[in-house]
Amino acid sequence: MRKAPPFDNQYEAAGGLAEKIAAEGAFCAACIRAFSSDEIHSADEVFLEQKARFQAHIADSAALDGLLAELVFSLDRMTAEVSADLDSFRGLTLREKMAGWTSRQRMWRMYTERVREAPVIDQLLDLLAKSDTLARLIASQRAAIIERHKAAEHSLIGIVEQRRRLVDSIDIARLKMKELNAKALTTQGRIGVYGNRAHWEQMEAERRALKAEAERISAEEHVMRDDSQRRERFIGLFQAFVDSLNGRIGACNVLLRKLMIDVEERLLIYQAQVDTDRPGMKVRIKPEFFPDIAAPIRLFEKGMLVAQDLERRKSRADLDAAGKFPAYAEPFAETSGTPLIDTARRPFRFSLPFRRS
Repeated sequence: MRKAPPFDNQYEAAGGLAEKIAAEGAFCAACIRAFSSDEIHSADEVFLEQKARFQAHIADSAALDGLLAELVFSLDRMTAEVSADLDSFRGLTLREKMAGWTSRQRMWRMYTERVREAPVIDQLLDLLAKSDTLARLIASQRAAIIERHKAAEHSLIGIVEQRRRLVDSIDIARLKMKELNAKALTTQGRIGVYGNRAHWEQMEAERRALKAEAERISAEEHVMRDDSQRRERFIGLFQAFVDSLNGRIGACNVLLRKLMIDVEERLLIYQAQVDTDRPGMKVRIKPEFFPDIAAPIRLFEKGMLVAQDLERRKSRADLDAAGKFPAYAEPFAETSGTPLIDTARRPFRFSLPFRRS
């Protein structure tokens, strides 16, 4: 199993790629928007140039989604590591046990102070800060993609409708050619059979006129057919771009859902580890400090986070994210099937009965 790069490095790479994608995405959207009004955009050489840029943009977008997924899963792994660090607090130290010989109240007070001063609290706060930063990036990507998808899809619908009208014109031209050729053939068959020489010459002139009109329409039909084929290639390219945007919206939805549920998990660990009723402890986690993950924090403030409910939702979110990004959903082999936090030794403290998925 490869070792994941540090979170900050990965986040910086994702941010840089997001800026590049924004510029390329704007170019792609402008190409689609201008296609119907600028005939030069249907030239074959232009198609090859745009095809390369569109495909590069789609590939970069997939890479960015992968980076975002890896960041979300890396925070989940870091949460598991913090949870493992809490194992050291499941028992009492010798000093605390000795204090308990004379005063159990003093023993638990010493235990509480040790837990409160532990670095895992700062680690949890750091995880929340990272979660907030990552949520901001994913949410901004989602908003930009939705706007671009709406505009590109609208333009594409117009282009498809233009090609449909062009195909209708081709069908009409073919019917007209068939009709003219049939009339010319009928006229040719009548020459020399009916009327006099002057009448035959008149019919021949009519036949030539019919054939000339058929050839003219045939030339127009050929041009329209070439144009239709060129437009079909561009439509396929534009449709791939729109489909890519639609897929990215779904990916952002999956990642945001998992990230927010993971934030609830981190808040529950904090709540289980810290005496949040003590002045100054709960105030360290406020919606205004973490505006992009404010929704679960508001539930935390109101005491509405429930471990039993979280277990089911987290399991589902993990499965959805793993299905969307199997390459980054590494299983938690070490912790699977074990409680996230075990506070059975301290019955008066909050316990989390759910298991990591």
